[in-house]
Amino acid sequence: MNHIEISISTTNQNLQDIIIATLAEINYEGFEQNDTAVKAFIKEVEFNETELEQALEPYQLLFTKNIIAQQNWNALWESNFDPVMVDDFVSIRANFHKPITTTQHQIIITPKMSFGTGHHATTYSVMQLMRNIDFTNKNVFDFGSGTGILAILAEKLGAKNILAVDYDDWCIENSLENIDQNNCKETTIEKADNANVGKTFDIVIANINKNIIQDNFDALHKCCKTATTILLSGLLIEDEQDILQLANNKNWKHITTINKGAWIAMQFLNS
Repeated sequence: MNHIEISISTTNQNLQDIIIATLAEINYEGFEQNDTAVKAFIKEVEFNETELEQALEPYQLLFTKNIIAQQNWNALWESNFDPVMVDDFVSIRANFHKPITTTQHQIIITPKMSFGTGHHATTYSVMQLMRNIDFTNKNVFDFGSGTGILAILAEKLGAKNILAVDYDDWCIENSLENIDQNNCKETTIEKADNANVGKTFDIVIANINKNIIQDNFDALHKCCKTATTILLSGLLIEDEQDILQLANNKNWKHITTINKGAWIAMQFLNS
């Protein structure tokens, strides 16, 4: 399966974040940012050039596109993937990097065609929130798991019976490999395009995007027990009030919101 790489030139960091949020709503599933541009990736079969032009028109931005063949993906991400350090809490590296001994936890990720290496602000911020949550013997639901990185961290923090779901076959395959590579035994990966899993959990994580979170809010609430901790991300700063209103309707207590750049991660308690 080939992917299309779209490169959009802008040095405005906040605008880059807005572009990522906008394209995530039309099936773009992975992003890279640097000082001068943002790159977005989408399956070739799902690419719609007119839809992309319409999405970028309000910002008066142009783009270039490049086809990334499936067999060339590893070379592409290896050339761009540097280890990530979330404070002294957790490090994320590829198997070709040297072991990192300066953090409490270490995760080995091989992204392949799925995304979620800890580089993006949302994944980074969720990990920061996870540091202050007791995962010991907890049941965890990771909705929109990508590479499985947050499920892996949950298990390293002591969680049991972790269910991670994603709708993308590449993500499922990649998550299974990453779980095995990190010697995880308590995590199950399933394919699903919604949060209706018919179970309840002690901790619910949804690091995905605003529209999918909104569409699945009732289902996410059904996954909660009394005193379930909920972590939501894939959200921009301007999304916070809409999410707070939905949470208030479910009697979720807002614990904290943290931000990194234009992105936020939110923590709630079901009461």
